Amino acid sequence: MAKGVMEIKVLFTFYIPSGGVETLNRQRCKVLIQDGIECHLLYYQQGTGMQNLNGDIPVFITSSEEEIRKLVEVYRYDAIIVSSDFPMLPKLRMLGYQGILIYESQGFGSYEEAALVVTNAVPYLQKYADAVLLPDTTHLVDLFSSMCPWLKRYVFPNVLDTSVFNYVPNTPPINPVIAWVGRLEPNKNWRHFVDISYWMLQKRPDLRIWMFYDDTLSQPEDQIQFENMLVQLGMSSIIERFKSVPHAKMPLYYSMIGDSGGYLLSTSLVEGFGYAVAEAMACRCPVLSSDSDGVQAFIDHNKTGKFYQQGDIQQAVLQGLELMHNVPQRKSIRRKGQARIVSLLAPRKYVRSFRQMMNSLGVR
Repeated sequence: MAKGVMEIKVLFTFYIPSGGVETLNRQRCKVLIQDGIECHLLYYQQGTGMQNLNGDIPVFITSSEEEIRKLVEVYRYDAIIVSSDFPMLPKLRMLGYQGILIYESQGFGSYEEAALVVTNAVPYLQKYADAVLLPDTTHLVDLFSSMCPWLKRYVFPNVLDTSVFNYVPNTPPINPVIAWVGRLEPNKNWRHFVDISYWMLQKRPDLRIWMFYDDTLSQPEDQIQFENMLVQLGMSSIIERFKSVPHAKMPLYYSMIGDSGGYLLSTSLVEGFGYAVAEAMACRCPVLSSDSDGVQAFIDHNKTGKFYQQGDIQQAVLQGLELMHNVPQRKSIRRKGQARIVSLLAPRKYVRSFRQMMNSLGVR
């Protein structure tokens, strides 16, 4: 469809432009706009992810009820998709929105935290939501199936445009790199990354350790504990920190990590989706991950990546060493991992699933 002919208008809302939801919103808006669906973004406050936007997508930053009311009135959205923030559902109705309201489950943290959020959300969903949108993540699908059996559920993977986000030829570091991407908060389990890196260095003193994180989102106590742990282990000068790197530069970093002979280590207790894992794989950077629910759609152990049992640091070290030293397996994992992401998260698949959802909700 020609880009100029927009027959559906959709608004996506979230707290702050940062992390996986910022990536998802930017990626899906781009591919949906190309298919003739007009997309706008609403965030309640500024965030580091604003550096990733180039003006193609209308973005509104406000938590003012009056400004949101005007937004709804002026643009007359066919559907609004509210990520995570269930109190926004009644607020939008109160401000006069009468169209389709879809609640989206992204980034709820641990299973216990996710169960608590869904429990608290149930009365809001019952009264105000037309449907729920979920990534294909078992614990989230199970929670909504059991706690909201009446609610229409749409389950399909998020999107990654691998025509743009892919392997970049590079000059890699001389020494292998182990990298971590996330926030300094308990569910991302940065402590285990530091522990595993410490023990990997005992086996391979030549390793480089890279951490990519948004320090504006970490809690002060996590930041203090992180720095203290590095001092105790003598790693303060060893761990190289990359703070709030623009998203467009990450393919180069992931490609360098893969070509260095290293890997991305994902230590999360639970992932709702796991964008960093998908992005690394798209750039031929092999991944060793805790056996977290959200990334099981991407990783088949020893085929498209590697898993270690959550909490088993010794097993993580052994798997990490094998991922570096078993060259034929490593080559195969890099190739098959990239192919998995290109296929699973293809933009055309997301657009088709999104349109099917809209059609079935009466938005045509």
